[in-house]
Amino acid sequence: MRIGIVLLPQDRWPEARRRWQRAEEYGFDHAWTYDHLAWRSLVDEPWLATVPLLAAAATATERIRLGTWVASPNYRHPVTFAKDVMGLDDVSEGRFVLGVGAGGTGVDAEVLGPPVDLRTRTERFEEFVEMLDLLLRQPVTDHGGTHFEAHGARMIPGCVQTPRVPFVVAANGPRAMRVAARHGQGWGTYGPSLGIEETGPTPAQAQEAWWQGLAELTARFDAAADEAGRAPGEVDRYLSLDGAPVFSLSSTEVLVEGVERAAALGYTDVVIHWPRPEGVYAGSERTLEEVAARLPELQALEPASRP
Repeated sequence: MRIGIVLLPQDRWPEARRRWQRAEEYGFDHAWTYDHLAWRSLVDEPWLATVPLLAAAATATERIRLGTWVASPNYRHPVTFAKDVMGLDDVSEGRFVLGVGAGGTGVDAEVLGPPVDLRTRTERFEEFVEMLDLLLRQPVTDHGGTHFEAHGARMIPGCVQTPRVPFVVAANGPRAMRVAARHGQGWGTYGPSLGIEETGPTPAQAQEAWWQGLAELTARFDAAADEAGRAPGEVDRYLSLDGAPVFSLSSTEVLVEGVERAAALGYTDVVIHWPRPEGVYAGSERTLEEVAARLPELQALEPASRP
């Protein structure tokens, strides 16, 4: 089991550098940041740019893999973004992982113009991933699509990792899952979105309903991967534990239980969030330190084999 952590891009670099380095010192396998212009309830709080932050983190660390959790076509064009991805892979000396998703609604979806409907957003995402795959595999790309074009787009010298950087494709719906099954070295999910009527009257019941929904979601991706001809175990499975109703670092016990249950469902990787003082992902850094001390035993867990 590999365990990663998300560091939101909210701190000035002197503080951010210390945290990225601590993530490596703690022994996390990968570290991520969001790729947004601003985000949900934190829209009016400090929020820094993704690519320069990851480039700086790459120079401040040596071992830990780094990635976007996740980039989307809400405000990214595949040609210019592929250049950024190639650069991040170069600066990190082959430690970069590209997390991609369709993008949601909100400030990111509207800052460049009117938002698109769900069907169009999914179609755009499919073309975005397919085009990134082409751009990062070959020196020159021409593409004429519905949403994006490329005319003699050059990606020289190419990625350090071959044939390109690995993709972790976030997907919960059937069409996006097919994209993940075709193009992903990993599939990422935050688990099911629970309606009020499904969550039950207590946090414990809501948490259990989330795990039950996650098992069903995982089975649907297994079917998509099988339909795409991917062998069992060929696609890594990444779970954002903080998609659950209870924050993973609310206690060490919650985190340990989450990692164990993820492994039992066949997940190869879990991702948690660096605790914030208040609001979303509020928690204690003391709990993070306790979890870090237990990372070796958690990383020794073997994910259940996929059918």
